[in-house]
Amino acid sequence: MKKWDVKQFVAVALLSALAFMLTFIKFPVPPFPSFLTVDFSDIPVLVAALLYGPMASVVAELVKNILNYLSLGSEAGVPIGNVANFFAGMLFVLPTYLIYKRMRTKKGMTFGLITGTVSMSVCMSILNYFVILPAYLYFMNFSVGNVKAYIVAGVLPFNLVKGLIVTALFMLMFTKMKNWIDKASAIWGKRI
Repeated sequence: MKKWDVKQFVAVALLSALAFMLTFIKFPVPPFPSFLTVDFSDIPVLVAALLYGPMASVVAELVKNILNYLSLGSEAGVPIGNVANFFAGMLFVLPTYLIYKRMRTKKGMTFGLITGTVSMSVCMSILNYFVILPAYLYFMNFSVGNVKAYIVAGVLPFNLVKGLIVTALFMLMFTKMKNWIDKASAIWGKRI
């Protein structure tokens, strides 16, 4: 792993701050439960990955969720939602980055984003079944009934919809930014 220079450190800090601010702009998607919300905070994290590599995206995602927990706290008293958001973000961003790194085209980015969406949806369903939902049920002392049905009917399709919404917005931005991202990552992107 290479050391970060000041430009990289500042850029990742700014992208982390932007991601944190974007966590406040969120909306539910009917017919899913209102606590499942879509935000666009993974877009700056993805930009961090494209410019500086996967470690930068891990740092940006981590900082975003720590700031979010410190500013808003958690209904459960422990940062279960923030941990879930961290894993969801990484499961979306890292496959996208890895595929785009190999296929630096618009099709490569599209394939990466779709793969990231599927990765996030499937893996978060598994994590929700075994870890996240049981933790919420324990700390919040409530029941959702049939957990498997809840995940299949709620969590899995929600994450697919969320991923597709974020993908659509990112692709609109990416078509305008692709040349800049490629040049900037070649200049600044001492992969970390």
